[in-house]
Amino acid sequence: MISSVKLTASSSPFSAFSSRKKLHNLQTRSQLSTLPTIQIAKQNLGHSPFFTHKPLYLESTFKAINAITRRRRDDDSSVVCQAYEADRSRPIEIQLPDEEVAQKLKMGLYFATWWSLNVVFNIYNKKVLNVFPYPWLTSTLSLAAGSLIMLVSWATRVAEPPKVNFDFWKALLPVAVAHTIGHVAATVSMSKVAVSFTHIIKSGEPAFSVLVSRFLLGEAFPLPVYLSLLPIIGGCALAAVTELNFNMIGFMGAMISNMAFVFRNIFSKKGMKGMSVSGMNYYACLSMLSLLILTPFAIAVEGPKLWAAGWQTALSQIGPNFIWWVAAQSVFYHLYNQVSYISLDQISPLTFSIGNTMKRISVIVSSIIIFHTPVQPINALGAAIAILGTFLYSQAKQ
Repeated sequence: MISSVKLTASSSPFSAFSSRKKLHNLQTRSQLSTLPTIQIAKQNLGHSPFFTHKPLYLESTFKAINAITRRRRDDDSSVVCQAYEADRSRPIEIQLPDEEVAQKLKMGLYFATWWSLNVVFNIYNKKVLNVFPYPWLTSTLSLAAGSLIMLVSWATRVAEPPKVNFDFWKALLPVAVAHTIGHVAATVSMSKVAVSFTHIIKSGEPAFSVLVSRFLLGEAFPLPVYLSLLPIIGGCALAAVTELNFNMIGFMGAMISNMAFVFRNIFSKKGMKGMSVSGMNYYACLSMLSLLILTPFAIAVEGPKLWAAGWQTALSQIGPNFIWWVAAQSVFYHLYNQVSYISLDQISPLTFSIGNTMKRISVIVSSIIIFHTPVQPINALGAAIAILGTFLYSQAKQ
């Protein structure tokens, strides 16, 4: 809407001609100006019959809708008013502080759930292995429980089943092989040594990652990354030398697990790049394929006869609670890994690395308290140095 108002105190032809000339000059100047000057005479607007309560918006471009009000005083006390009414305004996006708080609470919930499930798994896993020393079957049951949970979830539509093809399973195969080796090796380690010792040695995984990437893949790293390996290697060595219940099979199991998980990550980055399956469904498919790989080897290494005899012995010692222990360690293994993969989709790799370091601390401390593991001060110092090195590595890698 364009309104023009002309109030004049003189009715002579010269005055009318002068006012029209001034109005024409004003319109020409306002069209050439990118940012007109506005002077509002509030008292005169209040008396104008053309006063509007709708808002006026000023923009610095010709295409924008603008509002211009100007008062001119001269001999004939005339007032010229010209207005362009705005019909819309540009929305302003404001991020509310509540969104940031909700995001932080969400991350905190992820970490708390991840750590808690991991602690519970390690406790029940160690309880089972203490009375039923068959890590190959225990590892198989963990993968079987996770596979069953996801199959039921997909069948009931609790979770949306992934759309996969032959190329996906082909790319996933080397990842599953490495995952199977790492999982079994870690379980073998915990069947021979304390949970805390296994996790202290497993905190040295970054050292294996850098060495494999450097010498096999030819990747170069900045100097701070190499320097961060010194406390990791030194701390793990100090903890191993001073371990009261040292066992070579347990130590080698943790070392093999480190190496296997490094290759799992490498295969996953290279082979799974561009695949649409991630997070919860990715780990579900990984568990199922690992179960198919592990089952024949578990039967060949241990076998049903040993399992049956060991099962009867464990039931006679513990009673029906032993069945609950086996079920708990199997289910919680899947749940803690599931949450970790979901978290990895939601947070940055650096935040995930820091969370993984804190997870090891929570497992080490809780297992020492629950199982009354004897720890010498020098052994605790080695563990602290190794974990500190892992934290420094996660910082330097970024």
